[in-house]
Amino acid sequence: MESLIIIVFVLGYLAITLEHNLKLDKLIPALIMMAVCWAVVALGVDSFSNWFDSANHGLVDGFASMAHDDKLHLVEETLLHHLGKTAEILVFLLGAMTIVEIIDYFDGFSTIKGYVNFKSKKKLLWMFAILAFVLSAIIDNLTATIVLISILQKIVKTRDERIWFAGLIIVAANAGGAWSPIGDVTTTMLWIGNKVTTLKLIEYLLLPSLLCMVVPTFIATFLPAFKGDIETVEGEVEKPKSKHSARMLYLGLGAILFVPVFKTVTHLPPYVGMMLSLGIVATFAEIYSNSKFSISTIEGEQAEEHDSHSHHSPVHHSLSKIEMPSILFFLGILMAVAALESLGILFNFASTLKESIPQLGTEMHQGGVSDLVVMLLGIGSAVIDNVPLVAASLGMFSEALDHELWHFIAFSAGTGGSMLIIGSAAGVVAMGMEKIDFFWYLKKISWLALIGFVVGSGVFMVTRTLF
Repeated sequence: MESLIIIVFVLGYLAITLEHNLKLDKLIPALIMMAVCWAVVALGVDSFSNWFDSANHGLVDGFASMAHDDKLHLVEETLLHHLGKTAEILVFLLGAMTIVEIIDYFDGFSTIKGYVNFKSKKKLLWMFAILAFVLSAIIDNLTATIVLISILQKIVKTRDERIWFAGLIIVAANAGGAWSPIGDVTTTMLWIGNKVTTLKLIEYLLLPSLLCMVVPTFIATFLPAFKGDIETVEGEVEKPKSKHSARMLYLGLGAILFVPVFKTVTHLPPYVGMMLSLGIVATFAEIYSNSKFSISTIEGEQAEEHDSHSHHSPVHHSLSKIEMPSILFFLGILMAVAALESLGILFNFASTLKESIPQLGTEMHQGGVSDLVVMLLGIGSAVIDNVPLVAASLGMFSEALDHELWHFIAFSAGTGGSMLIIGSAAGVVAMGMEKIDFFWYLKKISWLALIGFVVGSGVFMVTRTLF
């Protein structure tokens, strides 16, 4: 049965990558893959010998000898646990995307566009790469990608040019998220799990992460795609700028920046702070729009004027523009991976790596884990997902707080996902927002991400002895 689940996952994965060839939206195989994987888990629960407890990051003792009803109850509990964790990400994503759309409703991004008084593609690339690196460390790589691609869409009108910038934004955002405890889901997991501290994380990973962004960006400046100036669309008419555009831009970005502060103070999950931020931004949006306060409903006569800003709720308008297929795709991918994780497949995969890979390179002091194993976990995070692999590593290794192993895992899992577009949350969101083809990214961007990953890993191996 485990083999059947792996086959279903591989077929679903192939269908996602061949989206354009099959003429099938990627959310369809993702949702089918999720449902079939969990159905096989439920139907064949008695044939499984292992069960991974995600809450405790370890295998359940005596699972094989448990009664059938107890196993089914455990399946339901695990499914609910993963749905809860996935929902945290999706609700956070919905909040961030809605705030971005509200800013756009008031033409807030035109304020930033006004500061870009140059058309050089190289300068624009460096601007977005640096912004992605810094913002992802502050507001997390997922939200930073949403914000920056939204701004990019206002500046670069030609999609064929824009997806190149989007690809480098993914690389830079994942690099920026690796050195901050709130920059990436995996670093947050290690931080909350008392494996790393903020100060040491910055000391160990700031330089490797910086070079992981700088080197691919520098190489990209020599590519034909970034030579010359941005093309302007002929006959493009700028719509009238709202008098509240700058105010809503600063309010919206400030509200997103408030989320990590809220999390630090209350110790609540980030989506709670994002909902508070959304509520505050929505309140001002309604006041500024002079429309009837209505989030969930729209009057009949207002619906007829759906495209007119002055006749309906800006929040309702913003919610209607959210990319729901991307949200459902994200749900399918994360829950399908959760099925593999629950059966201990990913845990056993990581353990097998630990035991079977020769101890090449510099070995960790006590754990005996080679650098090669940690780098392979990073590559694995691009193919599968970094969250379950880091979860497995939390159960595999027993090194002390701030041991260099944990910092290398944080870097490897955080930046390794850039090598495939569906290997990170930032990549998945960019894929949805810009309809980026899997194979286009694989041919054009993956090699740059690999170079950044290898350079950053090498720098980490050299500099870790300094701390």
